Amino acid sequence: MGMKKKHLVVQGATCMCNFGSAPDKLKVLTNQKEYANDPEGKDKLIASDLDIGVPFEKGTFGNCSQKNGNPCVAAVTQWSGYYEKTTLYTGGKILIETSKATCPTGGPDCIRIINHGQQADVNKLNLQQAKPEVHAVLNPAVDIEKMLDDGVEAY
Repeated sequence: MGMKKKHLVVQGATCMCNFGSAPDKLKVLTNQKEYANDPEGKDKLIASDLDIGVPFEKGTFGNCSQKNGNPCVAAVTQWSGYYEKTTLYTGGKILIETSKATCPTGGPDCIRIINHGQQADVNKLNLQQAKPEVHAVLNPAVDIEKMLDDGVEAY
């Protein structure tokens, strides 16, 4: 059995805290020019471990059980489990769907990604049929072939 494919995480990925009552969507704060495509052809910014602070659309996971049910104020101090082998132009490491975030209230790795934000799966063949020169121009820092070899779904 091969390794399960892991998708990279993009703008709009759904996140959930172990201590929260509702999900929130990831907002990419640091990367403004490197994108992954979803199958509908919409470009979505790639998330990285530099997206800390409050990288969420609503900034809350509802009510926090660590705060006796008071409203969550989402905060990320660090990410773990990101893809180590590729760096965005910002210096950030790409988040993948198994990455987790640490919040000062909930503790290490309390925030997980429940949907990577890409709309649907595009198979590896589609990506292999795309011209490498095109990838090189659009995404010079991201080695798509290397990521595929490592089992990361880039699109």
